[in-house]
Amino acid sequence: MSDFFSTLLDEFPQVRAGLWVTLQATVLGALLALVLSFVLGLMAGSRLLLVRGVSRTVVEFFRGTSLYIQLFWLYYAMPPLTGYELTPLLCGVVAFGLNYGAYGSEVVRGAINSVPRGQYEAALALNLTPSRRMRKVILPQAWVQMIPSFTNLLIQLLKCTPLLWLISAADLMTVIQQVRDRTGETLTAYLTLLAAYFVLAYALTLLMNLLERAAKRRLGLDTGAKSLFKSRTATTTVTGGTA
Repeated sequence: MSDFFSTLLDEFPQVRAGLWVTLQATVLGALLALVLSFVLGLMAGSRLLLVRGVSRTVVEFFRGTSLYIQLFWLYYAMPPLTGYELTPLLCGVVAFGLNYGAYGSEVVRGAINSVPRGQYEAALALNLTPSRRMRKVILPQAWVQMIPSFTNLLIQLLKCTPLLWLISAADLMTVIQQVRDRTGETLTAYLTLLAAYFVLAYALTLLMNLLERAAKRRLGLDTGAKSLFKSRTATTTVTGGTA
């Protein structure tokens, strides 16, 4: 075990570079997935049959095929067909974005559909245009409901980044694997990986929880909950004092 950690310290620049690749793949893949989630999710609610059909076809294709195959196709099969070769990191970002964007689109569609019908009617009564209705009334309410599901997808995306090792990307998994090969410390290497990915996942979860609280506060949900709690506490205190 001491050999493993001493070698890990010696290879710290490579470890830092591998961690940076992992974070890049996670953040950039998540941003691409977020954009595709809203594009495909909003297309799914279109009145035009063709637009809905395109959205459904894309979503079902990328949900119904393996992320492994999508990643290998982009890295190995696409260059001979198109003449364009993507870097391993870019392949990972595109594959993660397409795959998780397809799943995220269902989150967007479901959250928008769950907004009470009265909110749509109120926006219509205010004579808001369709785009303003969506931006000012519907999406702010739907966004709060999307965040927990998006958090789960983000953690899943992070846990898929070790797949980059399969296409020779120098991510965290690759660096730890190289140290394992040099020291023969298999148990320590994979325990270290487990701990590293747990810390990263927990940090992302905390950030998303902060985002969720901020979104609720913007809608006044936290304030309402606190007011209700204070009101109940005051009522209990008065009742107890009277008794």
